[in-house]
Amino acid sequence: MTTGQIERKRDRIIQVAMRHFAESGYDGARVDDIAREAGVAKGAVFGYFGNKAGLFLAVYQAATRSFDAYLDAPPEVVEQGFFATLGYWFDHTAHLIEESWVPYRVSLLGNYCSDLRTRREITQFLVREDPYGTRAFVQFGIDRGEIRDDIDPKMIVSLVNWSVDGCQDAIVAEELDPGLFAINAPSPERTREYVRQFLELLRSAIGTT
Repeated sequence: MTTGQIERKRDRIIQVAMRHFAESGYDGARVDDIAREAGVAKGAVFGYFGNKAGLFLAVYQAATRSFDAYLDAPPEVVEQGFFATLGYWFDHTAHLIEESWVPYRVSLLGNYCSDLRTRREITQFLVREDPYGTRAFVQFGIDRGEIRDDIDPKMIVSLVNWSVDGCQDAIVAEELDPGLFAINAPSPERTREYVRQFLELLRSAIGTT
């Protein structure tokens, strides 16, 4: 089997597994079912990924790599600056459910439903690879004079990653399960107000004005 064939088979397993994890959750997804649909032996899955946790980590990495980075927003939005670009992505958060439901569901599982060892490996991957381009985005804000330069940029990157991911996940999770965070899900108008307030809080913490 050539290197190309091996990579294609591995990618096939990841794509099948991504849908199974998204639809059934980590515990509900079965390696037997994934292997059968991918057209490989169960042992081949373990040969590529070691175990179920290794498979999920590969799936999580593929899912996050499929998302746009912050600075991939339309040029006319980026030209308006750091906080305008953040606002753009918040406005488009709900569309992730319709356009990228499977990878986003996997990212939610990795963020909130994985075991501690897998979560540590996910954190190391996010720091190492920076799939959302947060470091470049923060530097963009510093260079424009919108973001404070008296704080270590790495600390600002961490704050943006933690807080923005949490806020976006709350928006998406309410769409997936309106009862998850509140008995009565906020209206779209109320959600927009929450986002506006969140951006104001973030601006007060790291912004220059």
